Amino acid sequence: MSVRLAMWSGPRNISTAMMRAWENRSDTTVWDEPLYAHYLQATGLDHPMRDAVIADGLTAWQDAADRATGPIPDGNSVFYLKHMTHHLLPSIDREWLGQLAHVFLLRDPREVLLSYLRSMEEVNLHGIGFQQQAELYDWLIDHGQPAPLVIDSRDFLQNPQKHLIKICDYIGVEFRDEMLSWPAGPRTTDGAWAPHWYASVEASTGFAPWRERTGELSPEQTAIEHAARPFYDRLYGHRWQSAD
Repeated sequence: MSVRLAMWSGPRNISTAMMRAWENRSDTTVWDEPLYAHYLQATGLDHPMRDAVIADGLTAWQDAADRATGPIPDGNSVFYLKHMTHHLLPSIDREWLGQLAHVFLLRDPREVLLSYLRSMEEVNLHGIGFQQQAELYDWLIDHGQPAPLVIDSRDFLQNPQKHLIKICDYIGVEFRDEMLSWPAGPRTTDGAWAPHWYASVEASTGFAPWRERTGELSPEQTAIEHAARPFYDRLYGHRWQSAD
């Protein structure tokens, strides 16, 4: 049996560490942000390493969709697709998403903003993906897809193994202990943007314990937090919670 797992989050979540966990499985191929090159090409946004990202990726979303739903590379049985929700532009047809299993990663918007602003000078509601994530949840339900499994990063980091077991159960694969740790360093599968964003992940050998992020947001940034929170709260209400 083969499975294509679309893991959807906004930026500055645990998505890259999660990609490391899945890549450490011998049966899994990972793909880092399949729609990023198309997103930058279509929007014209000036992100760090923009030219390298576009040159390295697939600028036609149809090509990304075809690869995501086609044969799994390397003869593996699991294809892990690390997606950013804001990369799924309204102009992208969504029918191909029905061929994927969907898991959502959440993180409190205040923590997202405090982390994001360490690497980006400007931020807006669109760029942190909460609204798009809520809209994607609704689209999947409205189109007869199974309800996505929703995982909150704080919950996850307080017990990674239990949550990884749940994700594996949800998509129908066996949990493996090697998902809990990995060798430090970069990967050839990391996106072209890794030098700007992945320093902490490259230094990691496993999931770091959850810690509260401290700092202050400007009034403008606080307004973005408040705009994002209803979308976060609604999805948070659907999150998986362990029985113990």
